Amino acid sequence: MSDALIRLKDVSVARAGQSVLENIQLSVSSGEIVTLIGPNGAGKTTLVRAVLGLLKADSGEIWRKPKLRVGYMPQKLHIDATLPLSVLRFLRLVPGVDRDTARAALIEVGAEKVIDSPLQGISGGEMQRVLLARALLRKPELLVLDEPVQGVDVAGQAELYALITQLRNRHQCGVLMVSHDLHLVMSTTDQVVCLNRHVCCSGHPEQVSNDPAFVELFGLNAPSLAIYHHHHDHAHDLHGEVCQPAPAHDHVHANTHNHDHGDSCKHG
Repeated sequence: MSDALIRLKDVSVARAGQSVLENIQLSVSSGEIVTLIGPNGAGKTTLVRAVLGLLKADSGEIWRKPKLRVGYMPQKLHIDATLPLSVLRFLRLVPGVDRDTARAALIEVGAEKVIDSPLQGISGGEMQRVLLARALLRKPELLVLDEPVQGVDVAGQAELYALITQLRNRHQCGVLMVSHDLHLVMSTTDQVVCLNRHVCCSGHPEQVSNDPAFVELFGLNAPSLAIYHHHHDHAHDLHGEVCQPAPAHDHVHANTHNHDHGDSCKHG
């Protein structure tokens, strides 16, 4: 795969003698959005840390394109409430960034108005856009986004996922994203990898949502599953694109955002 940015082959990670990841196969190419889903404790963040080179795999191979530029957006950022830090000063912590560069990045993510605001005073959605702007400042070939819609309401989540797709289209970067919300990323991701310490299933979102391994992890009988209802007045093709009007009907999707019983799920 000549346009591959990263490839993981048979990667395993253990902590304190306990297996965290087992025989992971994963690749991300230029212009491709790959989304990791799975219950809490499934190893998603561990896998991201391995991809970033922040932890060493116990076995297997992690290949990265030589001199690969990576932009990373963490799940959360903890800033001391007493620290006088504006959005601009925060972005200028990236080497070589001046006000014009920071402003251009904020314009690209739709957050220019907060450039001089205290970092602690902006909303959750604005914070996620600032973190995304910071990741873009590295001119990344690969964007790694750990729960990019954390702390954002549902309407804001849909906007952020759409923005991520726009950025991919504009820059043709690869995107590796962690998400709980398959129903929201359905139309904005190319491949889904369902993780529960090992790869349970992978493929296009519509394939994965019908896979027995996915249904077992996130089926409607799961004890802590929230159900997301919405009203459809259109149809989708195999790639998740709207293709034609369809008779109005209700769909029920599993919203896995609050699922926290990964260890109680059967797998094997």
